[in-house]
Amino acid sequence: MNLERNYYEIYGTNDITKYRFSQLMSIIEQAKKSRPASLKKLDSEGNDWYKSEKLVGMMLYVDRFSENLFEFENKIDYLAELGVTYVHFMPLLKSREGNNDGGYAVSDYLMVDDKFGTMKQLERVISLLKKKGIRTCIDFVLNHTAKEHIWAKKCLEGDPDYNDMYIMYDDDTIPKEYEKTLTQIFPGVAPGNFTYYPDINKYVMTRFYEFQWDLNYRNPQVFNKIVEVLLTLANKGVDIFRLDAIPYMWKELGTISMNHPNVHKLISMMYEIAQEVCPSVIFLGEAIVEPFEIVKYFGTEERKECNVMYNASLMVLLWNSLASRDVRLMARSMSKDYGVPDDGLWINYARCHDDIGWGFETDILRDMGLDPEMHKQFMIQFMEGKFPGSFSIGELYEFNPVTKDARNSGTLASMCGLEQALNEKHMYKLELAVKRILLLHSIVISYTGIPLLYSGDEIGQLNDWNYKEVSEHASDSRWLHRGKMNWKKAENRNNLATTEGQIFTKIKNMIEIRKSNELFSAKYKSIPVDTGNNAVFCFHKENKMLVLANFSEHEQWVDSKAFDWFGLPGEMHDLITGRPIRSYNNNIQLGPYEYLWLV
Repeated sequence: MNLERNYYEIYGTNDITKYRFSQLMSIIEQAKKSRPASLKKLDSEGNDWYKSEKLVGMMLYVDRFSENLFEFENKIDYLAELGVTYVHFMPLLKSREGNNDGGYAVSDYLMVDDKFGTMKQLERVISLLKKKGIRTCIDFVLNHTAKEHIWAKKCLEGDPDYNDMYIMYDDDTIPKEYEKTLTQIFPGVAPGNFTYYPDINKYVMTRFYEFQWDLNYRNPQVFNKIVEVLLTLANKGVDIFRLDAIPYMWKELGTISMNHPNVHKLISMMYEIAQEVCPSVIFLGEAIVEPFEIVKYFGTEERKECNVMYNASLMVLLWNSLASRDVRLMARSMSKDYGVPDDGLWINYARCHDDIGWGFETDILRDMGLDPEMHKQFMIQFMEGKFPGSFSIGELYEFNPVTKDARNSGTLASMCGLEQALNEKHMYKLELAVKRILLLHSIVISYTGIPLLYSGDEIGQLNDWNYKEVSEHASDSRWLHRGKMNWKKAENRNNLATTEGQIFTKIKNMIEIRKSNELFSAKYKSIPVDTGNNAVFCFHKENKMLVLANFSEHEQWVDSKAFDWFGLPGEMHDLITGRPIRSYNNNIQLGPYEYLWLV
């Protein structure tokens, strides 16, 4: 049994570990006994469902989308209308009062935050979603809890069962040694990796924010407690667990304490346990690290970890292609083989709740004749809207005045030019902005993987500048793209005379096409093709489908000799418009920001 072997490899074979392993087995058996019959029926079908072309996700904040879980019931039909088949609820478990890192400072894993409703109501919503064929994903924060969590309180009270569940020291000797090798996650707003608390006279590891205490996975009790929570939530009907901040879970003095081999053992043990208790459940890993490190979280054939991972690189490359009107970096980066296993799948997205960090393949940039640092500065300025000719309106996040380094915040629509166009009452810019919005979605929805939309993007929601008036949000520009869903605008979704209607109906159409064609399943891999035109991104799905996308506002021609193996010259059929596409003298014409799904 891999579970037992890995458990003892990590924690040793002493009497305490044997006691904890016995305790873990009891937790597993109890969860199996209490799993509802309706969920066991789902379990009998396994968890290959995530590979289907029918899986399309949307991520949303409950309070921003529908105020609370009770009101959310009235919005389920809206999601079904768009074609969504899985909902990722952004953090909704009980979190600390005041600043809580957008809900990632969890104070109770088994309670829903009061502002959203109750756990009973969440279970009801999950059940209602299932009846509509929609699965549920929730955030599961593994690296830390709020300092107000019951585990932290019991630890400070001296409860021996909770002793050593967090990483804390009586003086700063060891913390100083840690700081020599640890990176800083939020150097601007939360510098350092330890916080001294005079009231308890302890230095506590706080890698993210002062109010988030890092869990000590060197203590097997931490693993056991986390597993107990995981199985309890799974038995309430959760289908997908987004495992938050997993690279940071294991701390090792003298290292950067990221991507440690023991992290992979911990995740694989959790996956093995889930397969034993709730085999229809899947894991979505959140690891914003280098691509060659990300793929390791899929695990191996012998030791599975996550079923799906975030394709953060694709998001960055999409915006780079839009800003530069040059797809070469995207095509070459996406062509690299990082060793994704056959049953591993990417979540593809253009925007999410977070900022955009500009991590590029520097060797490819240099091959293109570009200076990596200068290009990064170009992207930072362009997406903020400060570069001459930029169509984007956004803000900087974590700006470093010394190095000029920064990340960017803003909604998809505002960074695609919609806000600028509306401010200027410029109809042609408005038309181009809508085309950019649809272009990004055309790649996200067609590329191999699971498309994930960010709530509000489907109607072209703009930046929410009012966030600066909310004290706990004012210093965090990410709230710029976390505005409340504009339901008045959403009423226009079927009116093609409106911007909202043009965006919603065309995204909905793309989703419908995807869900009705097996070519969009995980079975068919996407392979980038060099067309010889730097403005046109092209990929094929194992010679059965060809996608062309013009990342320029100018008309482009593509030499069809670049993909003559596709059966050209001859007539092709665009799945989106239904119109026939012919090559003229072996060239195919693409209008501004036009995209074609050719079969």
